Amino acid sequence: MENFKSGFVTLIGRPNVGKSTLMNKLAGQKIAITSNKPQTTRNRIQTVYTCKEGQVVFLDTPGIHKAKTKLGEYMVSVAERTLKEVDLILWVVEPTTYIGAGERHIAECVNSTKIPVMLIINKIDTISKAEILKFIDAYKDISEFAEIIPVSALNGENTEDLINTIMKYLPEGPQYYDEDVVTDQPERQIVAEMIREKTLRNLNDEVPHGIAVAIETMKERKKKNIVDIDAVIVCERNTHKGIIIGKQGNMLKKIGTQARQDIESLLACKVNLKLWVKVKKDWRNSDFLVKNFGYNKKDLD
Repeated sequence: MENFKSGFVTLIGRPNVGKSTLMNKLAGQKIAITSNKPQTTRNRIQTVYTCKEGQVVFLDTPGIHKAKTKLGEYMVSVAERTLKEVDLILWVVEPTTYIGAGERHIAECVNSTKIPVMLIINKIDTISKAEILKFIDAYKDISEFAEIIPVSALNGENTEDLINTIMKYLPEGPQYYDEDVVTDQPERQIVAEMIREKTLRNLNDEVPHGIAVAIETMKERKKKNIVDIDAVIVCERNTHKGIIIGKQGNMLKKIGTQARQDIESLLACKVNLKLWVKVKKDWRNSDFLVKNFGYNKKDLD
């Protein structure tokens, strides 16, 4: 197609700055899970935005942070490696004048590449318009930014301008995906992540980092338009198992009900979801179990 732009754009930033929420907003569909807990995104997730001018393949990466486990090392490696593979970097930050060690580490990473970097100041719905300039001023000298764009991923403010600006920086190129494709993630992976999201949102702080979700079976009933899903929530301690199940199984039922609603919306059919909870002690430090729960080491080769 003549003058058709296409390319790969990564979203990076510290954990919990709103990368996944922004990617979902730009793609126009919920693909990446969100919660107010750090380390919500563990894998690199691709979503695709297509319009008549071009196609943007967004890569949402885990937040860059100081790794303390094998899983943490994997997550940070995925995020940092992705910086070398794209046409444009969107560095997402919160509106603040304090630039800490985490942001300075990201600045070192982006400054070592020759790829254009846009600074995206997210969550502007939480501040006054007059304050935006002081946040821009705080960041403007930390890196050579191609653009600085304030947005609200939550309500979509300035996201259309962001798409138009991204297109200016992409080369002319092919359409990588059909126009109705919105992600490269298998359905099973998205389903597992939707269950993990509801677990993160409903549990207190000490449990979420230590959970993973594995889909045991996912089968469509013949001629019934119903999908049966058996899934296991894996945690690291017996005490965590009790918290996830809850009194008389109420917490597990709540997680299951909320997840089923999202999964039905994704699959456009009725879903019969059954959840179990298993304990796998210290799984985040086991190469085998990290791989077993979908975090693939070959992504780092």
